[in-house]
Amino acid sequence: MDTIPALLRAAAEQHADKPAYVDGDQTLSFAGLLERVRETAAGYRARGLASGGHVAIWAPNSLDWVVAALAVSYAGGILVPLNSRYTGHEAAGIVDRLGPTIVVVADGFLGRTQIADLEAATSWPGEHDIVDIARLGMIESEPEDIDLAAERVSPDDVADILFTSGTTGRPKGAMSAHRQSIGVARAWAQLGGVNAEDRYLVVNPFFHSFGYKVGILVGLLTGATLYPVATFDLDETMELIEREQITVLPGAPTIYQSILSAPTRADHDLSSLRLAVTGAAVVPVVLIERMREELGIDHVVTAFGMTEAVVVTMCREDDPAEVVANTCGRAIPNMETSIGEQGELLVRGDYVMLGYLDDPEATAEAIDADGWLHTGDVGVLDDDGNLTITDRLKDMYISGGFNVYPAEVEQTLMRAPGVDDVAVVGVHDERMGEVGKAYVVGSVTADDLIAFAKERLANFKVPRLVEIVDSLPRNLSGKVLKNQLRDR
Repeated sequence: MDTIPALLRAAAEQHADKPAYVDGDQTLSFAGLLERVRETAAGYRARGLASGGHVAIWAPNSLDWVVAALAVSYAGGILVPLNSRYTGHEAAGIVDRLGPTIVVVADGFLGRTQIADLEAATSWPGEHDIVDIARLGMIESEPEDIDLAAERVSPDDVADILFTSGTTGRPKGAMSAHRQSIGVARAWAQLGGVNAEDRYLVVNPFFHSFGYKVGILVGLLTGATLYPVATFDLDETMELIEREQITVLPGAPTIYQSILSAPTRADHDLSSLRLAVTGAAVVPVVLIERMREELGIDHVVTAFGMTEAVVVTMCREDDPAEVVANTCGRAIPNMETSIGEQGELLVRGDYVMLGYLDDPEATAEAIDADGWLHTGDVGVLDDDGNLTITDRLKDMYISGGFNVYPAEVEQTLMRAPGVDDVAVVGVHDERMGEVGKAYVVGSVTADDLIAFAKERLANFKVPRLVEIVDSLPRNLSGKVLKNQLRDR
């Protein structure tokens, strides 16, 4: 089961009529999932998808997303998930780099016009095959021939390309093979103790490795029933946990903080929750304690991961609250960690990406000759191998669980009328963990700059704060001294 098609077939055989997904009033068994995936995969092939071709999915969490994604692998293609909050410009920037391809889009999500926006922004007008995800099942196909394409998929074939913005502002596509995506999902599932009796609420977006690999693939590996959530609504989430007796709820610390502080929490029975995995930000010890004591979650752990390696370290079930809150746990099986120059965390092992798409220079910069991935994070390892992230060599910050790279935001803001110079840093926020603050030199107003950013950037990238300054602090070589800005 080292390819996603083989994994899907094995899950359908082993779990057959057991529910694989519950999405609103839709319930689909593992056997039914296989059949829908086969039909969709055949439709992709009928539309010209060749083995090794790309299919981008620009949509929120849903059962349709799962079918669309698994069908890419079943047809022998490469999955390219796009952030559902992207603007048309951001989506087109990635789609155009892939060349003519199939793009599956949730048109109308959040009241927007994704298909029109993509068509207007692409450099390949008319060349991309853009399909509304709601009409995916209407594609004509011949399913009886599709299994041959699935059988030809190799464990070493590229399964997916997940884009991360990178410090240069140009998105970089981290490529993973089938064996890697499945292997890291298996390790996470085993450490978490996920099993076929679990009911797994997937708040993490499928376009992210945490939702796709630690969500969809974990479900296939374990037989757990997944409940995808398109947008996080606090009351609806608590109602769903109570009604469906949800047992597994991974997510950013913001999710649990919101539940704990909810005025209506006492109105809901959340005692079915047994496993919570969090990370992506500093986690207060008191949060871990409250999750265990007030929510009754027996197994609360933290983890460290990144797009280029998915999951690197993870706490274990019997770790005390202080270890869970103050560290990211120890290296998972088949991965190792080390501390290099300047205290930089280095990572090596089976699940480190194959490399960046069409970017050998960036790949060589990220992965050295000995196979160590240079993370750009500064950390320490204790005597037990538990990792604590203490700083960042790069300027990336995490807002609501999403990585934000200031270089990308700054490049966009510099195009705004009235902006002469700009620097963006992450600042503490009680709810989001961190939010962006832009220090701007020029005649632009804060409101105009934020409005400009909202038209061109996903909402989590838009700075929440803007300060107009006379100049930016720089060193002798002209580099902005962002530490001074953060210290303000």
